[in-house]
Amino acid sequence: MVLIMSNQVVSCSLDIMGGTPCFLGTRVPVQTLLDYLEGGESINDFLEGFPTVTRQQVLDFLERAASLAMAESV
Repeated sequence: MVLIMSNQVVSCSLDIMGGTPCFLGTRVPVQTLLDYLEGGESINDFLEGFPTVTRQQVLDFLERAASLAMAESV
């Protein structure tokens, strides 16, 4: 099973990290970005540690997450 968000930023596949949501084309879980941010690290810090993820992927993911949060709060 493969699940890809409509904006092509996140994918879930049982063949990649056991189905953990990852940035598309990488083995980097999106949770890792959230952990970095929660820990007070910057997007630049995250990107330095995970060069297979692009800045645009991070920005697109955060924009989508913010949109979903806003939609749920209505």
